[in-house]
Amino acid sequence: MGKEALILVDLQADFTQVKNGSLAVPGTDEVYLRLVEEELRRAAMRGLLIFATQDWHPPNHISFYTNHPDKRAFDIVQLEGREQILWPPHCIQGTEGARILVDNNLFMAIVKKGRDPKYDSYSGFRDDGGKQTELEAILRYHQIQRVVIFGLALDFCVKATALDAKDLGFAVTVVKGLSKGVSPETTLEALKTMERAGIQIREGIEF
Repeated sequence: MGKEALILVDLQADFTQVKNGSLAVPGTDEVYLRLVEEELRRAAMRGLLIFATQDWHPPNHISFYTNHPDKRAFDIVQLEGREQILWPPHCIQGTEGARILVDNNLFMAIVKKGRDPKYDSYSGFRDDGGKQTELEAILRYHQIQRVVIFGLALDFCVKATALDAKDLGFAVTVVKGLSKGVSPETTLEALKTMERAGIQIREGIEF
């Protein structure tokens, strides 16, 4: 089956209700956070490698509506030929809102993304400009062949990370039960898109 690893996507304060985050995803309460951490600890006890991605934006990031005069949160604009959703400022480098809300000692590595102010970065592997993060190199170094992905938000960063992992040749499973989406409609469409790409969808982690 190949060597397997877990990837936790963007479980950060600004994306959670429990911290009243600026981009809180529905369902991200204490119960959800506790469930994720319990599953991570079970995986660690079994010797699985665990990695995390972390949105890490500079204050002048292109995705923040506040950096676009006369624009509002959730407007969609065209920037250099690509579509960009404008978000409330979130996960700004070094702030409490960017903090990952589970024990960071569980992770072999935390891969920061979205650091370039000119490009958004939903995927943990690359930004919208095509610049790669260290995630693929780290997985290759550890001879990982299968990745199990979950976190926030299922219909944005989880989906993008999973699709890129599949394109890079990894066997990919997304854990629906440990992920939360922004809306039921976009979440359902994301699940269909991932399944069409050959990504396995599970409710929980299977050891």
